Amino acid sequence: MSELRFNPLLRDWTMVAANRQGRPQMPKDYCPFCPGSGKVPDHYVVHTYANDFPALSHDSGKPSDVATGVYQSAEAYGQCEVILYSPEHTTTLPELPEAHIRQLVDLWSERFKALEEDSKHKYILIFENRGEEVGVTMPHPHGQIYAYSYIPQKLRTELESCREHYSQTNRCLLCDIEQTEQQFQQRMITENDSFTAFIPFFTDYPYGAFIVSKNHKTAITDFSDKEKDDLAAILKETTGAMDELFQKPFPYMMVVHQRPVNEQSVDDYYHFHIEFYPPLRDANRIKYLASSETGAWAPCNPTAVEDTAQQLRDAHARYMERLGSR
Repeated sequence: MSELRFNPLLRDWTMVAANRQGRPQMPKDYCPFCPGSGKVPDHYVVHTYANDFPALSHDSGKPSDVATGVYQSAEAYGQCEVILYSPEHTTTLPELPEAHIRQLVDLWSERFKALEEDSKHKYILIFENRGEEVGVTMPHPHGQIYAYSYIPQKLRTELESCREHYSQTNRCLLCDIEQTEQQFQQRMITENDSFTAFIPFFTDYPYGAFIVSKNHKTAITDFSDKEKDDLAAILKETTGAMDELFQKPFPYMMVVHQRPVNEQSVDDYYHFHIEFYPPLRDANRIKYLASSETGAWAPCNPTAVEDTAQQLRDAHARYMERLGSR
């Protein structure tokens, strides 16, 4: 069973995907994403794989008939894909060469372009969950892509904020955020010709880094070859700095924010960026989302990000020094 149920209090859809209860905890001696499993090519660099337990699909069927009164339900139309980063079972994103990550960026771009061709898709979300701390059941390095038939509320709110800022200032909000962080410098992690990485002034996670394009682009398909190379480089450096921070694989949720598809143009006021939501607040301490944060959406960051940005910036310097010594 898979369907959408509308929350009239928040005016947003909840995906109900009972089929995902059957997701396996993979045995240590078998991985379907490794070459030789029979489920993926015997030879690949990066690869797209249809999710075996999709929350959204093109054949989700009619919703159940339990929606009555103020309740609405709808078909869970969309697409869920797994993006395999490497055939190597234990080689994670920061351990991949930049040229390999560039092929991942190209695959993201190809899938975004293909998925937006379906007029029923309204938002395409590229993301990665890394680490058991965020519920990962498949340790093989991978991310995912969800193509929704609606724009989820957080993204809708972000788009509305950007639109309002543009109407008041005739400027892009993400451009202004990036420039503000560039001028202040204390929250910066690293940068290259095309992207900056920083922990923004307002983030609710101690190490909640953003990667923002310097040029005003709305989607990964807008980038030049040079920009795609630079995106690969800054992804490697930012995630490498996170691993360097506590000298262990750093758990995170990484989400690519881009323009909606098959909707009214947002090119004037929206801007490509990547957000990280890492659950650690120290080497062995997790930042949990408790009652105020979950029930009231009132975030509380237990740290000053000017301090954590310095820590991550120092970790980045160590990581780059270690790469240079190889």
